[in-house]
Amino acid sequence: MSDSHPLIIIGTGLAGYSLAREFRKLNPDKALVMISRDDGHSYSKPMLSTGFTKGKDADALSMGDPGKMAEQLKATIRTHTTVDRIDTANKVLEIGEERLHYDQLVLATGASVNRLNFPGSDHPKVMSINDLMDYRAFRKQLGENQHVAIMGAGLIGCEYANDLLNGGHQVSVIDPSTSALSGLIPEPAGKAVVAGLSDAGASFYLGQYVQSVRDTGKSLELTLNDGALLEADIVVSAVGLKPDLGLAKASGIDCSRGIVTNRLLQTSAPDVFALGDAAEVDGHVLLYVLPLMACARALAKTLNATPTQVSYGVMPVATKTPACPVIVCPPLSREGQWQFEQDGLNVKGIFHDSTGEASGFVLTGDYISEKQQLAKMLKGIHA
Repeated sequence: MSDSHPLIIIGTGLAGYSLAREFRKLNPDKALVMISRDDGHSYSKPMLSTGFTKGKDADALSMGDPGKMAEQLKATIRTHTTVDRIDTANKVLEIGEERLHYDQLVLATGASVNRLNFPGSDHPKVMSINDLMDYRAFRKQLGENQHVAIMGAGLIGCEYANDLLNGGHQVSVIDPSTSALSGLIPEPAGKAVVAGLSDAGASFYLGQYVQSVRDTGKSLELTLNDGALLEADIVVSAVGLKPDLGLAKASGIDCSRGIVTNRLLQTSAPDVFALGDAAEVDGHVLLYVLPLMACARALAKTLNATPTQVSYGVMPVATKTPACPVIVCPPLSREGQWQFEQDGLNVKGIFHDSTGEASGFVLTGDYISEKQQLAKMLKGIHA
């Protein structure tokens, strides 16, 4: 490795900045360049769905502008910059006519939102919130005590629903599934979340989806697939994320569901690594904070000549839905069955695999107090 060229990190989201901080703990002097397509503010993406609850607007959620972050990390931070291609053979980034050499390169390009295509889906008040800039634009559009229709009852949709209710807004949630968080938790727990948010004031339209959005001049009129009409002031599209693979694919780096890496976070290209929402690490795409932080710590060591494989351990996912809090540790395999205890909004589910061993759990409501006990039970299974 040559110290004449920098470590370059593409992406200034939670993954990019977390890695930069971990790297600087181990190596205070190596040249570091960070490249961002957005404004380069440091913020925690999961906190975007807590803005009303915590009384924080977009500016208050920012933990540092790029100038502050550059000083803190002893880095050069380039904002509103798009890398066109990586010449992996010569270890060069192509940015327009510019050629930028690197010693090591990390792709922390994150995930982009899934977009639905229907009449009216391009209306400026049909919005997705995937970063701080999106959140700032959303808060600018949102007036006082407005009706927000949320497409999607997944993790993001339910968290925004709870937060907007706390902000005094009327909320409707539309999803083709029969319960909430259907891709993450089993139905009894998902129905508890629906009940908790409904008790808090949300309206749910389950088993339905938006066919069209029309601007009436006073509001947006949503037509659902069963013909029902729903009026709202603004629509939030929260129908999932997909790893951002454009740059990696254009540069000939192996991709599957994400940018393919091993447990050292190495991609198919020499001295090119990936982490965060964009990465598929040893066959897994994990769009959560705890795996990301584990990857940042391991990769910082690897980049400093101490190859370190990432190890996750038990990493439960907690939702920010105080109307019905959820903690889930998804089972490693779908082969097996759930066993439940339930009392109203309080659900405890333990997943037993085909050998009868417990390999996952879900807790809602008061049962979340059992998180540590159940996590210990799974220790050693989740590596």
